[in-house]
Amino acid sequence: MKDNPFLDALRAGRSVVGLWSVIPDAFAAELLALAGPDYVCVDQQHGLADFSSAHAMFQAISARGSVPITRVNWNEPGPIMRALDAGALGVIVPMVESRLDAEKAVKACRYPPKGYRSYGPVRARYELRSTDPAALEQVACIVMIETRAGLENAEEIASTPGLDAVYIGPMDLSLAIGVPLSDVRESAEHARALDRLRSICARQGVPIGIHCYDGASALAYLDEGFQMVTAGADSGMLSSAASHHLAAARAET
Repeated sequence: MKDNPFLDALRAGRSVVGLWSVIPDAFAAELLALAGPDYVCVDQQHGLADFSSAHAMFQAISARGSVPITRVNWNEPGPIMRALDAGALGVIVPMVESRLDAEKAVKACRYPPKGYRSYGPVRARYELRSTDPAALEQVACIVMIETRAGLENAEEIASTPGLDAVYIGPMDLSLAIGVPLSDVRESAEHARALDRLRSICARQGVPIGIHCYDGASALAYLDEGFQMVTAGADSGMLSSAASHHLAAARAET
């Protein structure tokens, strides 16, 4: 059996820093993994990857020594199970608003009697080097709190048995509480919402993560007690680097 270092770190209380992949290409995902993140998340909700490209991206990420996880497009058992069978070692489930939603996500990740995941680890058996259900279900189930209902029900969500982490979508949370997106980083109301979620997760003993857009903000959130931070996405990094190098070249001509 192969270890899942991402899940092990979450359960041991260690910090994890990852990168986000929205470009549907295995080579792009491989380059992210080569940078040495604890995880690379293939975004199937707002990213451009379909299942076929996501599967190839999982392979590339794993081959370069990082842990492949994915954000599924919705809280439905089918996409969750299919991603895990393809070798994702964790799923991030968006728009979770209640304990019932969280239980639904957890059960899709676990085999009976703890859940209702269907047995068919077509690639997961090679990723985790086991056909044992107990080994195959050593995958991270992470739910997103990013709506007003999710914020209101955060205590019961975080207390869901089998949940491995809560992940904050700061932009959707901002929209949900009426804070303009341009004010997310300066908003006292947004900061209070994050403080409340962090306190709830600490009380429940559940790791909390947040989506960041650069390394500096990721470091700041780690210093504030967030355990799982994403330090940027491939699309933003590619665009920023291209602009930087073009500006540098044109400044010299």
